Amino acid sequence: MIERVAYLSMHTSPLLQPGEGDAGGMNVYVQELSETMAARGVDVDVFTRRESPALPDIVEVGPRYRVHHVEAGPARPLPITKQALFVREYADGVLDHYQESARPDMVHSHYWLSGWAGLIVKRSLGVPLANSFHTLGRVKDLTRRDGEPPESLLRLAAEHEVIEGSDCLVASTPLESEDLLSHYGADPARLCMSPPGVDHDVFSPGDRASARRRLGLPEGPLVLFVGRIQALKGLDVLVESFRLTHEKLPDARLLVVGGPSGPKGSKELDLLAASVESAGLADSVDLVPPVAHSRLADYYRAADVLHVPSRSESFGLVAAEGQSCGLPVVATRVGGLTHAVDDGRSGVLVEGWEPLDHATAVLKILDDPALAREYAQGAVDWSQRFSWDATANRFLELYSGAVARAGV
Repeated sequence: MIERVAYLSMHTSPLLQPGEGDAGGMNVYVQELSETMAARGVDVDVFTRRESPALPDIVEVGPRYRVHHVEAGPARPLPITKQALFVREYADGVLDHYQESARPDMVHSHYWLSGWAGLIVKRSLGVPLANSFHTLGRVKDLTRRDGEPPESLLRLAAEHEVIEGSDCLVASTPLESEDLLSHYGADPARLCMSPPGVDHDVFSPGDRASARRRLGLPEGPLVLFVGRIQALKGLDVLVESFRLTHEKLPDARLLVVGGPSGPKGSKELDLLAASVESAGLADSVDLVPPVAHSRLADYYRAADVLHVPSRSESFGLVAAEGQSCGLPVVATRVGGLTHAVDDGRSGVLVEGWEPLDHATAVLKILDDPALAREYAQGAVDWSQRFSWDATANRFLELYSGAVARAGV
């Protein structure tokens, strides 16, 4: 029986606001998984790097669920590339905790930095290690925007090391499993698949007019984007696609909810604002700073289409949450989005990043109310397969299997 789990999330805390900086779907993943596991009676300790001297050493998030702020480098936000210098210090901070506490049954690291640290923790404590990458460097390189630099050789080397040393490699979708096999030569015997979940108590269908009133939004066709402002999210495709949509439907609006992410985030935000201005869309596009995760439900309910033109997604949690609210999705046929969206039933998957193709898919839904209603119901139905309870069940099964194989 699994009684204690350590979750390693070095570069970002589950307590941070998703949608800006390095906080996104992974933060939601770790937070929701931790809460669900704790509700099952599992003691959960999440370890993240301290980014401010004012942060407490330990935050008691809830019964059986704690977040530890570990000293690893200067106590301020750092780019991920700089955080790599402090992986050993972070791992030592995790190990310091277990000098005085019972060791966990399982360590589960998230992202390549935490996975790198997880190898140290695993070997020191003698417990199994599971790792969820959330994104893979080689896969991101395959679809990066022109002009974007490739992923660092350090990251790629670390990913290979983590893959070699993990007892359980967690993939969110069958396609991610294939990526681990084909691009990294992962051992098939150590691949484990478990998709993220959706909190259906928060993300559920609601009245569109009421949601718009609460948000102060006007009537008319509304396209929604939710996510961090970074090149990976296909914002160039988003704006040009909306320009073409706006030519056909002049009363259409685009709502962009999210903040800058990574060292180039501010530049991307400026580029986004400039592209909106140069396209003559300043009066039809609203840039909204990140909002509390639970408040996103009203944005999903208020919109007519959720546009996800990402260049890479390990899963696409935003798409799953939007569908749970009855929102049809137009997304790139890439990565986990091919699993998160039911093409032709809950929305439309588009090949590639040609803005005209994306605009055509968006207009297909906006121009046909009957089809939009059909997709909305299909979205709700499809989203039911994603729940945190199901995710927790799967992880408890995977953890128990890893512990049994390790004989600890």
